[in-house]
Amino acid sequence: MIYKQLDLSVLKQDLRKAVLTVAEMVRDAGGRALMVGGSVRDLALGVASVKDVDVEVFGIEPARLQELLSHRFRVDPCGLSFGVLKLESVEMDISIPRRETKRGIGHKGFLIDSDPNLSIREAACRRDFTINAMYYDPLEGIFEDPYGGMNDLRDHRLRHVSEQFAEDPLRVLRGMQFIARFDLYPAPETIEICRSISMEDLPPERLFGEWSKLLTQGKQIGRGLQFLRETGWVRYFPELQHLIGCKQDPKWHPEGDVWNHTCLCLDAFARDRTGERDEDLIVGLAVLCHDFGKPFTTEMKDGHLRSFGHDEAGVKPTLDFLRRLTNEERLLREVPPLVQYHMQPFALWRAKAGDSAIRRLAAKVIRIDRLLRVAHADDQGRTPELAGGSSNGEDLRWLDATAERLRIAASAPKPILMGRDLIAMGYTPSVQFGIWLDACFEAQLDGAFFDREGAIAYFKERFGK
Repeated sequence: MIYKQLDLSVLKQDLRKAVLTVAEMVRDAGGRALMVGGSVRDLALGVASVKDVDVEVFGIEPARLQELLSHRFRVDPCGLSFGVLKLESVEMDISIPRRETKRGIGHKGFLIDSDPNLSIREAACRRDFTINAMYYDPLEGIFEDPYGGMNDLRDHRLRHVSEQFAEDPLRVLRGMQFIARFDLYPAPETIEICRSISMEDLPPERLFGEWSKLLTQGKQIGRGLQFLRETGWVRYFPELQHLIGCKQDPKWHPEGDVWNHTCLCLDAFARDRTGERDEDLIVGLAVLCHDFGKPFTTEMKDGHLRSFGHDEAGVKPTLDFLRRLTNEERLLREVPPLVQYHMQPFALWRAKAGDSAIRRLAAKVIRIDRLLRVAHADDQGRTPELAGGSSNGEDLRWLDATAERLRIAASAPKPILMGRDLIAMGYTPSVQFGIWLDACFEAQLDGAFFDREGAIAYFKERFGK
């Protein structure tokens, strides 16, 4: 639903008060302060939680604005050369209308000229999409919508504002995550201009920021990926591009190639997100990457398309993909095992595996509950009549129950016997410690003992002098 007048009461009290106070101060000084960008878009959509606000001030010079605001707020002037001030007490940026002229390659290659006397239409021209180029006067309760963003929201359309859109290549990936988050469809002219844009030298952290929003906030993630394909930007992510046209056996995957399957898996993942951002990001990345090994392993065998070993073959391309986006050690360490072992729930269930195998799996993937989420999304990434796979979900229910019984659903088994225990028994630290402790941990996974007393007894029996 699109609201004609925004309900500012959904803002936190301190943020709402700051918005109104700034608007009143600017008005009294002869200017006009308007909310703009994502907060206007989200409030128009009725989003329940809007955590930050951007305000653009017309009619007041930057230095005068800083002086004015300093009477009531603590102001961070670090962005003043770009016409931006930050209020330190609330999540609020205040900017001066500006022109941006592309003078070099990359996101820093802009000449910025602040001009408080620009018209609203001129100021909005530098913004990316029409849905982010709407202004709202918090005092008068009226919209300024020079490029028809409200109609585009109503029609679920993503449309760029002007030809200046092409000056910042990151906007293509912003389009990807906006489509997924807000149930939008790209305008043909926006697809066309995106095709003309190269990725230039966008730094990994900026790329990863958009991928993170896609996976942790997107509702139609598959549609966001389709935008990447339609614009030709999938070429910058070869691990994804290889999925296009990689055929699957229609008996199990009538939805089509691995690309279609991955899109459906991600939509299924989005329906079951937990809201814990870090956990959703790890699982979402694993779902995105889980079949990266299929293009290298798929072959016709006995009249059927098979991808034996695609789980293990997917580890390297997963790492290649992640390393181009982030150097965060936790993601590089914890996502690949979920790809490598995403077939194990079904394999262990079919083999009627015992507790030892489940403990060993937990030690490899760190959290069984994550693996279950990846496997569930994989099962659901097909046509409805086949969702759940050949086990109809019984394998996942079995593994979930077993992991809960063993108390390893949300954490990997940790070694019970430690080096300090050996020292307490009178042993001097040496290289042998590692050999003994590894052997005891293996025995622990096999169920040889379950507590410290049992671990010490096991060690004494096997290695004691």
